[in-house]
Amino acid sequence: MKKISFLRCGILFTFCFSLFTFSKANTGARNKYFESPLEGRWDLTLYNSGKMSPAWLEVHHSGLHTLVGQFVGSGGSARPISKVNFDGVKLNFAIPPQWDPSPNDMVFEAVFQGDSLSGTIVESNGKHYTLTGVRAPLLIRQSDPVWGQEIKLFDGTDLKGWHASGPNQWKAEDGIMRNPSSGSNIMTDQVFGDFKLHIEFRYPKGSNSGVYLRGRYEIQIVDSKGMEPSRDLLGAIYGFIAPTEMMAKDAGEWQSYDVTLIGRLVTLAVNGKTVICNQVIPGITGGAINSSEGEPGPIFIQGDHGAVDFRNILITPAK
Repeated sequence: MKKISFLRCGILFTFCFSLFTFSKANTGARNKYFESPLEGRWDLTLYNSGKMSPAWLEVHHSGLHTLVGQFVGSGGSARPISKVNFDGVKLNFAIPPQWDPSPNDMVFEAVFQGDSLSGTIVESNGKHYTLTGVRAPLLIRQSDPVWGQEIKLFDGTDLKGWHASGPNQWKAEDGIMRNPSSGSNIMTDQVFGDFKLHIEFRYPKGSNSGVYLRGRYEIQIVDSKGMEPSRDLLGAIYGFIAPTEMMAKDAGEWQSYDVTLIGRLVTLAVNGKTVICNQVIPGITGGAINSSEGEPGPIFIQGDHGAVDFRNILITPAK
């Protein structure tokens, strides 16, 4: 009986040792991969003919051997990257066009320099950009916000405190900030960090707009009644976060957003119903004013996608 017990113990020891060795080797492989220095989020600035435009990149691992990610250009929404090639110094990837009619891929090439990137982008249409990038800030608040006094951003009589991004087609009429047709965007003169925002809007059938928090994170406004929630319809953080429910009313009716933004964490109620609760906004959305995520920014309203009206725009900044 003792011989059998010793034999069983020997087999059990061998099995456990093998399992431990396999587990340790497997863990070591995972840990080694997790140490890829490129992983994370990057705030990018693109340069062409003396003009700057913002972009954003996120890189993360998929399994043991592959880097994947997503990319946001100066327009459009976040696009998936099926593979990021990285040799420790140079990185590159290609992604298909989004809104560009050209069939060519966009090509991204850069050099990794620890906490910065430098390189080039060739768009689908052949347009060349140089680029620089820095690691995106975490934007983690160290304590709960203390809210200040509510500020009325639009008094209903004029556009004082706002400025257009180009020739101004916006009007103040009968207590309404009105965009009668596609034209320039408009934004507050003041900039804000963390805040609570109430804003009411209405649009004609088929129209489209958006409210950008800090000028960088768009809450989509688009005629969406009867549609399933999506990352590009009403109540979405455009391209990133879909609302849990579609709360859109008929075109022509007044609707409302109530937003709380603390660091990257956003909570959104559409027409009184919470549809996004304390979710992380990964990065800038297409159309952002810049990629300087660590800085305060304006409330920025899209005016280049169609007619839209706004009223009762109230913000409560955190101290």
